[in-house]
Amino acid sequence: MRKKAKRHNRKGMGTVEIVIIIAVLVALALLFRAGLMEYGQKVMDFCFDDSKIADAF
Repeated sequence: MRKKAKRHNRKGMGTVEIVIIIAVLVALALLFRAGLMEYGQKVMDFCFDDSKIADAF
């Protein structure tokens, strides 16, 4: 007798994959929290620096 090939559902990502991805992203954010906060502060300081606007005129 022939064995029937199992069909796999390949219609997108499942809930388990999404939960694992979110968990990894949260773990990375917690691991590098201090560096990310410092980088974000530098970006905000650069973007909202009024002296750069005054120098442009």
